[in-house]
Amino acid sequence: MPSYTPPLRDMQFVMHEVFNVAEEFKAMPKHAEMDEETINAVLEEGGKFAAEVIFPLNISGDEEGCKLDQKTHAVTTPKGFKEAYAKYVEGGWPALSCDPEFGGQGLPVVVNQCFYEMMNSANQAWTMYPGLTHGAYAALHTHGTEEQKKTYLHKMTSGEWTGTMCLTEPHCGTDLGLMRTKAEPQPDGSYRITGNKIFISAGEHDMADNIVHLVLARLPDAPKGIKGVSLFIVPKFMVKPDGSLGERNGIYCGGLEHKMGIHGNATAQIVIDNAYGTLVGQPNKGMQAMFVMMNAARLGVGNQSLGLTEVAFQNALAYAKDRIQMRSLSGTKAKDKPADPIIVHPDVRKMLLTAKAYAEGGRALACYGALLLDKELHHPDAKVRKNSGEILSLLTPIVKAFLTDNGYQAATMCQQVFGGHGYIKEWGMEQFVRDARINMIYEGTNTIQSLDLLGRKILGDNGAALKKFGKMVGALVEEEGVNEKMAEFINPIAYLGDQMTKFTTELGFKGLQNPDEVGAAAVDYLRVAGHLVFGYFFARMAQVALRQIAAGNTDPFYQAKLQTARFYFAKLFPETATLMRTARAGSKVLMDTEAALA
Repeated sequence: MPSYTPPLRDMQFVMHEVFNVAEEFKAMPKHAEMDEETINAVLEEGGKFAAEVIFPLNISGDEEGCKLDQKTHAVTTPKGFKEAYAKYVEGGWPALSCDPEFGGQGLPVVVNQCFYEMMNSANQAWTMYPGLTHGAYAALHTHGTEEQKKTYLHKMTSGEWTGTMCLTEPHCGTDLGLMRTKAEPQPDGSYRITGNKIFISAGEHDMADNIVHLVLARLPDAPKGIKGVSLFIVPKFMVKPDGSLGERNGIYCGGLEHKMGIHGNATAQIVIDNAYGTLVGQPNKGMQAMFVMMNAARLGVGNQSLGLTEVAFQNALAYAKDRIQMRSLSGTKAKDKPADPIIVHPDVRKMLLTAKAYAEGGRALACYGALLLDKELHHPDAKVRKNSGEILSLLTPIVKAFLTDNGYQAATMCQQVFGGHGYIKEWGMEQFVRDARINMIYEGTNTIQSLDLLGRKILGDNGAALKKFGKMVGALVEEEGVNEKMAEFINPIAYLGDQMTKFTTELGFKGLQNPDEVGAAAVDYLRVAGHLVFGYFFARMAQVALRQIAAGNTDPFYQAKLQTARFYFAKLFPETATLMRTARAGSKVLMDTEAALA
């Protein structure tokens, strides 16, 4: 049976010692009163909820799964899920970072980010029910009419109602321009919507009174392709003028997907049969509103894998310290035992440290992204808002793809630490692997994220956002360049930062001659960019740790941070050299292969 301890110390380190979030918040009137003590107290209670309420339901929820009544189309979630959700609502957790105008507590996004990391560690399948609501809330908060906000946001903020995003159809996934769901205008300004959606996470359940579906559909006169997509609110139950629930709408679950993982979440096939809906935003401009939700979801999916990386590492570490197997190659370490604990073996340590480095680097990146979002939304200086939004846009595909690739690799390595026991259900490790696998696929596959990063975010704006991040790296290099104790952390990022400029320019020129060159290089390019970002944050974390040690702080946490950073730069960061070489190999060996793929 696995265990979980919320990593509060590391969260506090990242927020308060590396990013100094309380000082950042002082510049934002909305969060000016937010201090370290409040943040720590909230997350301590959030950690208790994650560890004590939903973590015990993770294995049982996976084993039981969700059940669909074909006659009524009702979905029953695993035992304990509904009761846990009631405690979540009772504790005020849905409102944590929501707008006070709609009943929210108005806390910074970075606090909600850390809370959700802990919930994802505890139970990703359960956490997806309230998690998707945040994305739907954000889309309506940004693009909804005043009437729509009044009707839906209070209930979504309180957690009484949940939300979904209904994009995918049986014949199309990422290519939403192929979508067929139709929306017919009605005399009263509403629409009647008909179509079929698949892979809709939390699409039907028994945990909340109503489900607010955000549905992409086409108007009768819509242009072809992605430019003809509109977004609609389609509630499970109709909402009366006084806010109470009315009759059932024509949207229901026609089937549940049988999946590799996240069994506790209802991944629904949604049938939309002449359902009532209202338009969100402008006709044929649905992707503008949906991207608010999709970007939130992409950051959330990265956070899901961060959570799984952490919990997998914790359990593998505990097992490696306890499990005895053979003797150390350098001599007996546990003389009172018939064999040494497997943690003495170098490759076991490599797997454990890989997971630890990916968890700590991922936490720094995820917290920084959330802080950027706070600044984009609430900083009084328009230039700061714009700059924060541009850097966050650059980092979003890295958060989604790099963290989920790393998370799956880390979960698999941690399973490997257990040997044969890792393949057995009772230890919980195989579930972490299965659950982690979906995160690389949904909300835009990681290849799509790579194309977005290289094609749109970097080459599309001539590298402007990348240059802004490069200036951050350059500032750190200039600050610590003569510090010998920082050399092992600074030199690698200084070198890679210089290489990235040449590397990006080279790929841009090749892409102008043959667009397939961008497609062939994109996945490798994203991992290189991911390592540059991780390297920057590990250097900043090492900087703080070295200063604490120099000041006489004997807390072993700082030595541990330095050792993890050294491992990362020695064993993981060098992957960039291979990746740049394979990216430069070009598209010919991929595309000129008719005989090989005949």
